[in-house]
Amino acid sequence: MYKREETKQINVGGVAVGGGAPVSIQSMTNTDTRDAEATLKQIHALEDAGCEIIRVAVPDMEAAGRIRTIRDNIAIPLIADIHFDHKLALTSVENGADCIRINPGNIGSEEKVVRVLDACRANGSSIRIGVNSGSVEKELVKQYGVCAESLVISASRHVELFEKHGFTDFKVSLKGSNVPLSIEAYRQFAEQYPYPLHIGITEAGTLFSGTVKSSAGIGAILSLGIGDTLRVSLTGDPVQEVRVGWEILKSMGLRRRGPEVISCPTCGRAEIDLITLAENVQESLKEFRDYFTVAVMGCPVNGPGEAKEADYGIAGGKGQGLLFKKGNIISKVPEGRLLESLTDMLKAEGLS
Repeated sequence: MYKREETKQINVGGVAVGGGAPVSIQSMTNTDTRDAEATLKQIHALEDAGCEIIRVAVPDMEAAGRIRTIRDNIAIPLIADIHFDHKLALTSVENGADCIRINPGNIGSEEKVVRVLDACRANGSSIRIGVNSGSVEKELVKQYGVCAESLVISASRHVELFEKHGFTDFKVSLKGSNVPLSIEAYRQFAEQYPYPLHIGITEAGTLFSGTVKSSAGIGAILSLGIGDTLRVSLTGDPVQEVRVGWEILKSMGLRRRGPEVISCPTCGRAEIDLITLAENVQESLKEFRDYFTVAVMGCPVNGPGEAKEADYGIAGGKGQGLLFKKGNIISKVPEGRLLESLTDMLKAEGLS
């Protein structure tokens, strides 16, 4: 059975993937890669948000030619996303791509795939074999339908082709937009192969629905001990993908980056605008990188008690609230200064 610490470890531009390395967070730009300036601006924002590996689309040779400029001006590894034309992969690797993402089934003949493998080997680049529910070979769909088994068989073909030519610096993804299908595909593949896995739910949706869907799917896969790197695929600002990815890892107890906010659901006892307060606290904490827990409670009587496990917290009442630390009340402050008092306390604690 797959164990994260026992998978083969590969290197993606200095980030270890597999072999017990921390589960890394990826995203993908939605800028035109040919516009290097816009792409770099977005990548720098993603770096600030905690993105550890970034992927860019390479639709043509002009985009492939921008890889060098982009790679030389970012701090995180760069993956070139290739479809159909193996020459785009060759040019991207020659221009410094740390990894390429391909579906070998749409690159062309075995000879073309081998040329890509040789180029990656010569330049120290790794590969992601990207299989998803929309790219399964037609004969597999005809025989099995779009299901976990057809995704695994498709991935297996590519794995065996790579192994045949002595190339093993790769990771694999088997994504579907259907959560149960994706979970089962990853489970089946992990039982058969020791290669690191890139996990996610493809085409998950908009910020709200996509976050729910991705959290359910990625969380379930991670709970099986499967997954070495991940991307939350959302229709929207990719910075949100990174933030959601970190929240998933934090909630699973796998990695910690930035504060964790604990807030109570509203009820009839709340005498402050708890919803706005909690949202403002969440927003004010997004620049912090240290890990600590902050509770935002709506009841000044039960708040510190119910959230006594939190490192810091505030509990609101009618026109005023309590500031507390480890369940101990520090001070009573006016409602309008709750947020300010909390951030002042965090800074005084030396948190950043």
